[in-house]
Order: sequence, then C-alpha cells, then structure tokens
Amino acid sequence: MAPTEAVVFVFFAALLTDLAAGLGAVPFFFVEDVSDRTYVTLWGFAAGIMLSASLFGLLPEAVDQGPLVEVASGVVVGALLVFGASRLLGEYKFHPQTISEADFRRLVLIVGTLTVHSFPEGVAVGVSFADLNLRMGESILGFSVPILAIFVTTAIALQNIPEGLAVAIPLKTQGISNWKLVGWAVFSSIPQPLAAIVAFYFVQIARRTLSFGLGFAAGAMLFLVAYELLPEARTRGQNLQGQGHREIMVGFTIGIALMSPLLIVG
Repeated sequence: MAPTEAVVFVFFAALLTDLAAGLGAVPFFFVEDVSDRTYVTLWGFAAGIMLSASLFGLLPEAVDQGPLVEVASGVVVGALLVFGASRLLGEYKFHPQTISEADFRRLVLIVGTLTVHSFPEGVAVGVSFADLNLRMGESILGFSVPILAIFVTTAIALQNIPEGLAVAIPLKTQGISNWKLVGWAVFSSIPQPLAAIVAFYFVQIARRTLSFGLGFAAGAMLFLVAYELLPEARTRGQNLQGQGHREIMVGFTIGIALMSPLLIVG
C-alpha cells in the first residue's frame, strides 16, 4: 500500500498539470483574439508532446516492466475505452457557461466529457510515479522521483496549455472575464489529479499490472492525438495556406524537440 505522503505528492504533481491548463487563457490578458495560425501551431505542439510522452516515455518503460502481450493489451484497451466513451458522449461540447442552467443529464455529460479528455493524462501521471522512492531518481522535496515521472508530468502540463486555450477561445467571444477564462480552463482538466492518485494507488497494490497500466495510458493518449488533436488542428487550419499543414508540423516538431533533453537524461 502506498504511503499517504507519496499519494499526496503524486496528487500535487498532477494538480500542477491541471493548473497549467490555466496558462492557456493568459494570452487574453494581452490580446483580444488568437490567430488561426497560432491556434493550429499549438495543437500541433500538443500532439508532439503527447506522442513523445507515449512513444518515448510510457511504452519503453512498459516493455521493461512486463511481457509485450500485456503492454499491447493495455494499448488496445486504452484506445478502445477512450474511443467508446467518445462515441457514447457523441458530439456533446463542454460549455462552462451552461453549468448553472444544466439539468442532471447535462451535468453528467459535462463530467463525462471532462473525464474522457483528462482521465488518460491523469492515469499517465499516476503510473509514471510507480517507482517513487523505489529506484534512483531526482530528489524533489525529500522524494526520489523517477525520470519517467518528471518527463510525463512535464509533457502533460505543456500539452494542457493548448487545451486550456481551446476552452478559453469560445468563452472569450461571449464576453467572459479573463480571470474566469483561467478558472474554466483549469476546471476543464480537473479529473487529472483524481485519475493520477487512483492509477498510482492501483499500481502500488497490484504491481504486476504496471506494464498494462503504462500501455493503457500510452494507447489512450495516442488515440487522442490521432482522433482529436490532429483532426482539430486540420479543421481549424482549413483557411490557412496549405490547410495548416506547415503550422501543424512546426508545432509538432517543437513539441518533440522540447522533450528531447528529458529523453536524453532518461
């Protein structure tokens, strides 16, 4: 069983990734609008970050921890679960301004939508801390933190910034104040800390499931890249020259390059 101090540490690490979503609304303190070119580039950036975390962080560690069949099973289950949940929720879009008027069904849809988008990232953070204080790592606040955990937590925090911006943009057009934009951006990723401590606690009491858990997180995030991030970028980039492909690639390359130092250290 994981010590309480370790669970609290993981919770606050994941909470930082949630708070990072609020940074997505910060540009509106200085400008009235964000160009399509910037928006598309940031989605490419988020895709590059998540791809790096999955392919170069979670999956290699998963293969080290258990049989390839368990890793592959985790990848498939993670992708299918997110796909199924996305299809179940249909085309419902999260609009914070409707919460006060929402009935029970709409509140369930709002919570479900937030969970589908944030749960995989929270799970990734939680399972990446599985070796907290068990192996050599970086010393942070008295804990020996695995390089994988630093890598994944940093990656999730960075990719949450464009997601926060995606929440803030439609609200800005409706006259929502800048500080409320920050609050709603943070709220949009609120399931992440909860998912992180559930995943961390689970792999502590069922250690043999770690390879499956790492594969699950990787599969879910890879699915989000292919099914949501890149399609969203392409849709927003249709009015740009080359349909935004150049901006997507620039952002994608920056995202991968930004994670390279941690990849080398790891």
